[in-house]
Amino acid sequence: MAIDVPLSAVTDPAAGGRWTSLHGGGREWLWHRPDLARFTVRPGDAFVDAGGIEECVPTVRGVPDHGDAWSRRWTRADGGDELRHPDFVLRRSLRSAPRALTASYVLSAAPGYRLIWTAHALLDLTEAARIRAPEGTFTRLFPDSAPLLDRPWPDEAPHVSGAWPAPYALRLDHFGPDDGTAVAAVLTDCPKVTVADGADRLTFTLRTEEDVPVSVALWRNLGGYPRTGTPYRSIGVEPMLGSVLDLDRAAPGEAAVVPAGGELRWELDISMTRAE
Repeated sequence: MAIDVPLSAVTDPAAGGRWTSLHGGGREWLWHRPDLARFTVRPGDAFVDAGGIEECVPTVRGVPDHGDAWSRRWTRADGGDELRHPDFVLRRSLRSAPRALTASYVLSAAPGYRLIWTAHALLDLTEAARIRAPEGTFTRLFPDSAPLLDRPWPDEAPHVSGAWPAPYALRLDHFGPDDGTAVAAVLTDCPKVTVADGADRLTFTLRTEEDVPVSVALWRNLGGYPRTGTPYRSIGVEPMLGSVLDLDRAAPGEAAVVPAGGELRWELDISMTRAE
């Protein structure tokens, strides 16, 4: 039998709106990597990986690196956090209930504005943790995973797709010990995913009434990143609007688009259960 565990969160508007805590049942779910460079960043700087949950918008990969929200100061407004960007305004509010923590988002921009958004959640998990998603979910892999696949990468293909949990025979639902690899993937048309770690389960559910692609990005870094310097381990489970990581390479239908009313709205539910 599993019981619901209430979750609480803390955000830091001055440091890019980053979520610095996601806590429940005596457990901190967010992984952290302290880096003093985070306190001196400016818009356009290379990404400083401090952990927690970053709001990556309007892109993840590409330019600007991990988007243009993490390097800017947010403010408290109307009971939530707000980012004012030259191209858009993003508002986020959190509310906690016994069964779930809900983050509500409103992005205001010119109608037709295209974007990729992820809740770039880096989680503190054991080597035995697993990811549970619907079997057969089409999962996109990107060229940096080519050396790990069971066949050659198609010439000039921006991505390839296979069935979860092992697209192109690359098993992604297990983590295990560090093996020097780092893989990014996107589970397309996937609004819900669960992380199982021991007796605990953490579930992300993304909801929107807009006609936009809803996915989950996965970052499985088992000591393979960064390519230069000292690599470390980090696991990202990232609900997203869009189905690719780089906005500049998004084909029609692969990015979210602000509708005619000028506002794009979505909600992210995060829930935790624990086996008794």
